[in-house]
Amino acid sequence: MPDLPAPLIAWFATRGWTPRRHQLDMLDRARAGRHALLVATTGAGKTLSGFLPTLAELIEHPSEGLHTLYVSPLKALAIDIQRNLMTPVEQMDLPIRVEARTGDTPSDRKARQRLKPPHILLTTPESLSLLLSYPDSALIFANLRCIVIDEVHAFATGKRGDLLSLCMARLQKISPSLRRVALSATVADPGGYRAWLAPDGDIDAVDLVIGEPGADPNIAILLPNGRVPWMGHSGRYAAEQVMAEIELHKTSIVFCNTRSLAELIFQDLWKVNTLSLPIGVHHGSLAREARRKVEQAMADGRLRALVATASLDLGVDWGDVDCVIQMGAPKGSSRLLQRIGRANHRLDEASEAIVVPGNRFEYLEARAALDAVEAGELDPDIFRPGALDVLAQHVMACACAAPFRRDDMLDEVRSALPYSALTGELFDRVLNFIRDGGYSLRAYDRFKRLTEEDGFWRISHPRFITQHRLNAGIIVEATMLTVRFKNGRTLGRVEEAFAATLTPGDTFFFAGISCEVERMDTEDLVVRASSRPARIPTYGGARMPLSTSLADRVRAFLATPGEWPRFPADVREWLEIQLKRSVLPEPGQLLVETFPREGRHYMVAYGFEGWNAHQSLGMLLTRRMDAAGLKPLGFVANDYAIATYGIEPVTDPASLFSADILEHEFVDWVERSHLLKRAFREVAVIGGLVERQHPGKRKTGRQVTFSTDLIYDVLRKYEPGHLLLQAAWADARARMTDVGRLANLLDRAAETMIHVDLPRVTPLAVPVLTLIGRERVATAGGEDALLIEAEALAAEAMRVD
Repeated sequence: MPDLPAPLIAWFATRGWTPRRHQLDMLDRARAGRHALLVATTGAGKTLSGFLPTLAELIEHPSEGLHTLYVSPLKALAIDIQRNLMTPVEQMDLPIRVEARTGDTPSDRKARQRLKPPHILLTTPESLSLLLSYPDSALIFANLRCIVIDEVHAFATGKRGDLLSLCMARLQKISPSLRRVALSATVADPGGYRAWLAPDGDIDAVDLVIGEPGADPNIAILLPNGRVPWMGHSGRYAAEQVMAEIELHKTSIVFCNTRSLAELIFQDLWKVNTLSLPIGVHHGSLAREARRKVEQAMADGRLRALVATASLDLGVDWGDVDCVIQMGAPKGSSRLLQRIGRANHRLDEASEAIVVPGNRFEYLEARAALDAVEAGELDPDIFRPGALDVLAQHVMACACAAPFRRDDMLDEVRSALPYSALTGELFDRVLNFIRDGGYSLRAYDRFKRLTEEDGFWRISHPRFITQHRLNAGIIVEATMLTVRFKNGRTLGRVEEAFAATLTPGDTFFFAGISCEVERMDTEDLVVRASSRPARIPTYGGARMPLSTSLADRVRAFLATPGEWPRFPADVREWLEIQLKRSVLPEPGQLLVETFPREGRHYMVAYGFEGWNAHQSLGMLLTRRMDAAGLKPLGFVANDYAIATYGIEPVTDPASLFSADILEHEFVDWVERSHLLKRAFREVAVIGGLVERQHPGKRKTGRQVTFSTDLIYDVLRKYEPGHLLLQAAWADARARMTDVGRLANLLDRAAETMIHVDLPRVTPLAVPVLTLIGRERVATAGGEDALLIEAEALAAEAMRVD
């Protein structure tokens, strides 16, 4: 038995286990004082690998105070880890206290944790940042020995990762011997994560530990009756077959890519649940109590299936789950692997998963994802400079704890990799923004949060400390209303934009219940349970983008007929007739088809750059078409193509796709649209310019939007170079429009465009054209009419005469 304390040796022995090689490697790195990144498949005992050195050290050298911080991206994950970690601690009868601290933790427990911290604290980046804003944070973290970051891939490359990297820089300053550990199953670029994890970005300071390989997953594509539909992206057509799989397995998780789809699939499954099996639904808009209830039911083995979104992508360990079902295409191989990993959770047993593609392109995408998983190919990780609004929030948190010197803070911030290239001039702009809001806002006292005196920056007034703690956080949700019954029981929240479409008497499905609207208050949507048919709530925000690696594989399928025998007969026929009637693009080429239909002229461009990029380009193209007198009527987009339609034919598509569209139409469109205002609202809230809550009162989303819109208009007019406008532009370009992929598509257009003018619609165009009219349909009769139209469209496209 390895060099472990006796209680750990005995605990492993009573279970008939032996520590895995990578678990012992992590213990060796810890004893050598090394930072470490562990990349290991789900079920390989990653969590125990992270905690084993802590348990060993606390057994060998008992101590009081906070020893280890465990940071996870999800509240559910922290609670689940607490439950699972407490089991071995209690079984070994160790005097080790383990507690969680998230936004859901009661305030009295949070206060107690600061006075008497547990040995191990499980938390999120946002809760850690708030802890660091207290004057006693230097005492709380003075003897911190280790920080463990689980599922590091889930947030390292985004704004939450920026915040966490800044928090680690502060912790390292408080406790210089702090050891950093990160865990993940899906890391495509270990070097990038080692650099992100390391103090001062020193990649050599972080050791890479590779876990033992597990059993290959068993993944199947579900095709009811061997057919793949022309339209849709949800897999709803397969509800009966999915229910049959649930009946065959002990416990299943049915993953959906959106909250709306989760509610919809839950209803579809319930209608065909002839055995009345217990099934539930779980997503981020449900009330905390509802989520906890269903999580506990899954942990206890009382549910046969749970319909879920990304709220359960990560780390939740329910051993009885033996099947994962993905509704619609997974959009990325890493995401699919994460979701597959929720099944079995044992290294030596194959995880079982089923993918239900929504249409023929999604079948190719599902096949591409399976091939990528088999080849061990993960989606690329894109690291970028740290966000300025996050930096402003962190600096404010540090000021709440204690005054600081400018140069000391700049050195500390630069030790976090995302901010390692931060210039002194830009840092001064951040400080000055916190000091008075900027040139255009400095006349208002409510923006004067910092003061510089005798070389120290300090909080201007104690009320700003309260304001910061009430409003800190990186996740800025859309304006939401609470859905509740008259007796006060809360179900969760829906977006205000959806609620605005409802009137008393309307019904909508939420938390698996048909809810009838009784009344709408400023912050609440009061409902009662109903048995009437209902709508599904819609949620805004960008969709999951198709990863570039999967897009490349789908392109390769189109250009390689030798692959086609692997596909179902109808998918093969679809591609074969496309090749006869038009063209299938080579990888890197941009195919543009034009054709007339029913008095309209269509242009379809097959970009394969994802819905976000295509949606943005569709808006730009129709503006340019309008300026050229082509009289566009509209456009639709999916992950694979954009289709515009109008009165006049497009004869020269190359001129529409010229790269200067990003310099002219793009800038004009973003500045005139709500896109930039929405981005500004987020950075204004994160940067602390606009508060979401006052003591004892929460602002409505409408009030926050009104405040940010006013400030936005003032800055656009009087201070267009303002720090937050700069941050909002960066967000709008990078996240909301996928501008990098947009530029890639336009670059291809200039070099490789193939324009094929045709007498009628082609097979490849059918999936995107079936989207026309869908957004206006809310009734079963309307859906039936669309299905009839889609079949007619497909029949026309598949004729070879």
